[in-house]
Amino acid sequence: MFSGSRARPPIGPVEAVPGYLEHTYWLRYQEFFPGALRSTTTDSPTEHWWSWRGVPLHLDVVRRDDAAAKLLMLHGIGGYGRMLAPYAKLPSLAELEYVAPDLPGHGLSSAVGSRLTYRHWVDCVIDLIAAERVADPRPVVLFGMGLGGWLAYQVAARVPDRVVGLVVTSLADPRGPEVRDGLVANPGAGLLSEALARIPVLPAPHRVPLHWLLDITAVSGNARLAATYSADELGGAAAIPLRLFRSYLRLPPAVSPANFTAPPLLLASPEADRWTPGVHSERFLGRLNAPKRSVLLPESGHLPGAEPALAELDRAVRYFFEEFRIPH
Repeated sequence: MFSGSRARPPIGPVEAVPGYLEHTYWLRYQEFFPGALRSTTTDSPTEHWWSWRGVPLHLDVVRRDDAAAKLLMLHGIGGYGRMLAPYAKLPSLAELEYVAPDLPGHGLSSAVGSRLTYRHWVDCVIDLIAAERVADPRPVVLFGMGLGGWLAYQVAARVPDRVVGLVVTSLADPRGPEVRDGLVANPGAGLLSEALARIPVLPAPHRVPLHWLLDITAVSGNARLAATYSADELGGAAAIPLRLFRSYLRLPPAVSPANFTAPPLLLASPEADRWTPGVHSERFLGRLNAPKRSVLLPESGHLPGAEPALAELDRAVRYFFEEFRIPH
């Protein structure tokens, strides 16, 4: 399923396949964002399907032929592309062409089997960048939200020449036990995470509820937002391949932080992130040799939604683009 064929460029909308007009739970997240950033069924991104190594993957797309660059928005484990649509409406990002995949095994891209690994995610994003560059050579900016920040770094470490800028809200290296301690739901899950990180081979493929592995209530300090996420069958209430989570805990980047010299990186850490506290991200950021900046997002948990945090994120992204002359 994951080998033998090359990536192909995105194809057009597929009317017969149920999409986010039918799966409408994502609309419940909109109330937690300022009005100007909310999406509805009439102004949401266009839905496309892309065949990646024989696996159909869902893409949210906003084509802007006159945009100076493309924004590739990446969710993390337990997320999906449509959850991130409000961030693409930030003024600093709103003029960019926008692509947000549901990565294999998540969102509507779910029929991929249980042998999925985190390296497949990395390869998928690299192939998606290549497929987009077939259509046109405009530069690509990666935005990794939450645990998607580590994915964005993994990708940029492998293809630094294809990415002109990297924006992440977390850069915590899950190979560290102190990072895993923050992710887990309870001490029992902590022991499970440690075991998954250490054993060389899993005995069999399995899918397990996400809440067995992550403290899903820590997605936000807003109790209502956390409850909304916890009940989302494509989010906190989903089951994920155990191999995917285990390999997320173990996969090293292609280059060490000391050898990461490009592209420039902006770390925008939520002030009250209980999943991946900013101290872990700042520690990893300090080891990078790429041009870098960091900012703290006030009044915000792992998934930023409060207006002060979003205003600071927008300001920081705009300054970052201007300082490093990133097309926008």
